[in-house]
Formats: sequence, C-alpha cells, structure tokens
Amino acid sequence: MAVLDGCSSLPRDPAAAPQQIVLPYVTRFSSNPAEDGLPSGWRPWTLSRFKRPTEYKLVKEDGQTVVRARASSSASGLVHSLDLDPARYPLLQWRWKVDQLIAKADNTRKHTEDSPVRLVISFAGDLDNLSFDDHMFFNQIKAFTGQQLPYATLMYIWENRMPMDAVIPNLHTSRIKMVVAETGRDKLGRWQEQSRNVYEDFMRAFGERPGRITAIGIMTDTDNTGENAHAYYGDIIFRQAVPRPQRLHR
Repeated sequence: MAVLDGCSSLPRDPAAAPQQIVLPYVTRFSSNPAEDGLPSGWRPWTLSRFKRPTEYKLVKEDGQTVVRARASSSASGLVHSLDLDPARYPLLQWRWKVDQLIAKADNTRKHTEDSPVRLVISFAGDLDNLSFDDHMFFNQIKAFTGQQLPYATLMYIWENRMPMDAVIPNLHTSRIKMVVAETGRDKLGRWQEQSRNVYEDFMRAFGERPGRITAIGIMTDTDNTGENAHAYYGDIIFRQAVPRPQRLHR
C-alpha cells in the first residue's frame, strides 16, 4: 500500500477499457446534462481496490455543466483516452474551483501527498529506456494493481505552500512529475482559468521531448491525509500554439 501512496498515474493502455473510444480531443463536460452518470468520453479511474473512491457528479454552475468532486479519505478519478501530438497541440486550458485547501497536504512528502484538484496527463514512450529503478517500480505496480504505468506522467496541482510553477518530483519514480499550477488560499471559492504549455512544462520537468498524449484525467484525493475536499472542474481543452508574427526585414 505504501508504494501506491502518491502514485496517481494513469494506466498506459486505453485498451484496458475496450468500449472506450480514443479521441484526438477532450469531450467537454459542458456538453452533458447535469444528471447522474459519467460525462461522455470519460470513465472511472481506480487507483486500488483498497482505496475509497472519490465522488464525481455532473452539476450546474452559472448555467454550465461542470464536474463536482467530493473526497473523504479517498482517491480516485475520471480518465479520458486521447491520441494527441503535444508538439502540435501544446496549449492546455481548463477551469477549476476549490472551496478549501487540504490542511495537512504537502506534495513534497510521501505520506501527505494529496491535492484538492489534479489534472493528470500520460505520455507514450519506450519503456526500454527506463532506468533500472524505474523498471523495478513499474513492475511492482503492475504486479500489485494489474495496470501498466505510462512512460511518463505530468500532473498539474493546487498546492498549499510551494511556489507557482515549481516542479515536484515523485518520491517513488522519476517518471511522474507535478507542476504547481495554483498555490495558497487567495483564490479559493472562485473559478480560476488556467493555461499551460504542456510541451514546455514536460521539457522542463523531464529534460526530454514528450511522446504522444495517451490520456488525461482529473482527480481529487485525500487518502493520505484523511481529510475532506470539495472541488469543481470545468471544460478541458487542448489548442494549437498561435504562431508568432514574422518580423519584416527591410
């Protein structure tokens, strides 16, 4: 169980859910009615049968359908399979809202690694290039959960104390990195618009070019601290980079 703490990485193979259609874009939450059931294009993401699942529900906020997450000593998420080139679509835009921070959370420590909101992106790559330690860790996770971890995982989180844009390494494997997209209490209770260059963040975190994006997930987790958290997720969109205007030389 200790190995799974903080190892919130999406499964590598979307074929694990054969009914799931792999799309080159993320299906918007706002295209769904606010009712029971999962948003179109998304499926449950379970870390372990030993962990209590977080509750996700489609609700209306300001006339638009969003996902509400409620965690109570729990950790699970929703995942959307993708097949996307991050060099062509590097810009990730989304909205989220957090009602309260997780008081004991500290993502730099193994046993307090929780976040009220996470966006989790998995990337393809050659597993033969993994280090010996990462190979051992990946094999341990697969033996315990039956899931193959992706080659690399990049997360965007809301942290309590760490500064904006900080890259936090996972304490079990070098193939999972967290980027602080929001921090502190100043923006609690209000919708926040986020925009990140996934390609550049991956290069900064891993020191290599990213492979294709195979999935994106959302997760609100409080399994390590045992606290409660309420949060909301709005639409998630990948966009092409806007080309810079060319200078005219005379």
